[in-house]
Amino acid sequence: MRVLVVEDEPGLLEPILARLRRERLEALGAGSLQEAYRLLEEGEPDAVVLDVMLPEGEEAGFRFAEALRQGGYRGGILFLTARDALEDRVQGLDLGGDDYLVKPFYLDELAARVRALLRRGREVRAPALVRGPLVVDFARRRVLWQGKEVPLSPKEFALLELLASHPDRAFPREELLERVFPQAESEAVLRVYVRQLRRKLAPWVVARVPLGYKLGEP
Repeated sequence: MRVLVVEDEPGLLEPILARLRRERLEALGAGSLQEAYRLLEEGEPDAVVLDVMLPEGEEAGFRFAEALRQGGYRGGILFLTARDALEDRVQGLDLGGDDYLVKPFYLDELAARVRALLRRGREVRAPALVRGPLVVDFARRRVLWQGKEVPLSPKEFALLELLASHPDRAFPREELLERVFPQAESEAVLRVYVRQLRRKLAPWVVARVPLGYKLGEP
């Protein structure tokens, strides 16, 4: 599997690449966004490890992740940065990140987090799910309600996408937190996003079940 690492510090980039290659991954390194875009042309990676502060700007990594998601990228994104403020972590997750690792860090932990992203992977499924007036378009990463597109944040879409990918399965809260909000400190984050999806779509869309949630029925 292919992992793209975007990190402008050579003294950190090379050890990361070496550690990921020990996992038998095809680890590619880029020291700038220009180089990262060039590597993307050679093939889409299964995961991206992305520094936030790059030569192109202090939030260049955030902008790059946002562009990837808007372009339809569905692989895992792990932010790697010295910026550890809560607002930075929230911003990164809302822009499409799946995980957030603060520098300094252990290479073994980084490798474990990348393995977790790759396990979640890209699930084989139909291009879209239709349930009553709800359409979840997996291929175009958009949601329609009664034929009209409803704007969702990356994390709102990620939660709905997971539920819609397994429309008959009930997910425990712990699994939803692990797969969609790995940096969340409490279940309150999950409850907030469930409430936002119900408000933007309909109360029935996310159904409460014992110990968790599932895609609801109209």
